[in-house]
Amino acid sequence: MKLPKINLSRGVLSTRRNTIVIAVGLALAALSVLYTWNVSMNMKHEDEAAIEQLRRDERNQVEMWEDILKSTNIGGHMIYSPELLNKLAEHTNVPMIIADERLNVWITNLPQEVIADSELLREQIMTMSEHNKPISVASGVMSRTIFTIYYGTTDYAHLISSAHSEALTLFPYVQLIIIAIFAAFAYIAFSSTKQNEQNRVWVGLAKETAHQLGTPTSSLLGWVEYLRSQPVDQLAVEEMSKDLAHLMKIVDRFSKIGSETQLTPMNINEVVGDTVMYFRRRIPRHVTLSYNGLAIAPISVPINAALFEWVVENLMKNSLDALQGQGSIDVVVGESDKEVYVEVSDTGKGIAKSNWTRIFEPGFTTKTRGWGLGLSLSRRIIEEYHGGRIAVVRSEPGRGTTIRITLKRHSDNE
Repeated sequence: MKLPKINLSRGVLSTRRNTIVIAVGLALAALSVLYTWNVSMNMKHEDEAAIEQLRRDERNQVEMWEDILKSTNIGGHMIYSPELLNKLAEHTNVPMIIADERLNVWITNLPQEVIADSELLREQIMTMSEHNKPISVASGVMSRTIFTIYYGTTDYAHLISSAHSEALTLFPYVQLIIIAIFAAFAYIAFSSTKQNEQNRVWVGLAKETAHQLGTPTSSLLGWVEYLRSQPVDQLAVEEMSKDLAHLMKIVDRFSKIGSETQLTPMNINEVVGDTVMYFRRRIPRHVTLSYNGLAIAPISVPINAALFEWVVENLMKNSLDALQGQGSIDVVVGESDKEVYVEVSDTGKGIAKSNWTRIFEPGFTTKTRGWGLGLSLSRRIIEEYHGGRIAVVRSEPGRGTTIRITLKRHSDNE
């Protein structure tokens, strides 16, 4: 018979492929950030040039008003009325104030409430003087300053120089945040893929173990049948047969790992009872084992008997280890309106409350031998395969532990 092979290289190649994909994605993301940064800097420089051009245009508009004032002022007197010039000023985009030596406003396009308040007017003139150098208009005859033009900056220039430039500067940082989120998701995906590859390896090893055990168990079945026909202690042969049947159950359990699990409504009293009866003849003399399931009404619940027995067996083995040869184990089956539960209690050394959840983690163990996989496997069987829960419900160092399995109750309508 040709043995199945476990393709370990496939998982390694898949992991490498995912690593390369993630690395390429991060490299492209980095190039994208550099490109965006470069574009944003170029746009920022272009906007600065546009602002500078706008300021030159503003200066040209103000200088145009200088020419108007010079051409309409003869001997210190205006040819045109201030009202007419104020109408013309309303069509000038640049905020400005044209005042005489005594700061009397002649022409402006500012709101009237600013002009009417001398304090606001003085503050406005000072602000304009800080931003742009005032332009003095001298009389053509007397060669002295008749008017001074104060002007500010348009709202459009302010918008470009602040909000737009700030948005361009912030955009690469926003992209960096997006890249960081992508990297986080990539890491999670990579970790998940790696975990899946490890799971496939363990599933392959489990199935290979089941296959390898198949030949010797079949041979042992033949030897047990041979011993039945020989003049030997048949009670011992019967116990050997039970151990062999248990070994075949273990082989069946390993073969089911990684396969689709079929749940069948079964009498849980009998399923748990079979495990309890097997242990009763194999526990130490000073350990008592009690079970209520055979004395109560049958409880039907959808389970996979082979895997569920494995969980109960793991719990009872842990209880026996905790007792250290002396104490008691109590296995209880019960039900409520919607749930069925199985509890395994012992009077052993107990578990510290800080370890109530850790005992179900792979590799965690308080024993000197073992790999710490029994309870981790039990949780996976109950939660992932049966949709139930398993947890420590009571435990105290030196006084024992109770672990409960909770399953959904079987309904006749299901």
